[in-house]
Amino acid sequence: MAQTNSVKKNPKSGLTKKQRSWIYTGFTIGVIILLFVINNMGSEPEQGPYPPNYVPAAQRSSALAPDFTLPTVDGKQLKLSDYKGKVVIIDFWATWCPPCRKGIPDLIDLKKKYGSKGFEVIGISLDTDTKAQVPGFVKDKGMNYPVVYGNQNVAQLYGGIEAIPTSFVIDKHGKIVATYQGLIPSSTFESHIKKLL
Repeated sequence: MAQTNSVKKNPKSGLTKKQRSWIYTGFTIGVIILLFVINNMGSEPEQGPYPPNYVPAAQRSSALAPDFTLPTVDGKQLKLSDYKGKVVIIDFWATWCPPCRKGIPDLIDLKKKYGSKGFEVIGISLDTDTKAQVPGFVKDKGMNYPVVYGNQNVAQLYGGIEAIPTSFVIDKHGKIVATYQGLIPSSTFESHIKKLL
């Protein structure tokens, strides 16, 4: 009588041991993937280092520019809220700062070009020991926009001015839409002005 070799199957499931092993492995991998997805849903990417002149987008686009009242170099008072409805560049600067001096002609030109269309520049002088030189400097440079004397309170309101020039672009609704540290090309300011006017 001939003997026959046959693979034994589990009569209840109809699956070989190898097939059951593959099913269990697939199920386990599926559970791991599912747990990984659930664990990572809604998490934000890790915050990395930022360049020194970086300002978070939320602060640039939605922060209301802090109001201030400061004395002008010609003895009047200037209140930022009086400029609501205009596009404004606030420029923190000082007479002793070479990049500040280099950027002033660009601000003068922007004021000439867009001043009649609802644009203004406000220069906030952070001169302390050289404060007495500011009025003469403004006149000599032909600065055609208001210049006020700044103070620590206003500097802190604007995030603590760590370097000058520091400039803020403000829309017609009084919101800060961009912040820059250092000397900025006139074309950068102009692109903001054109969009916001």
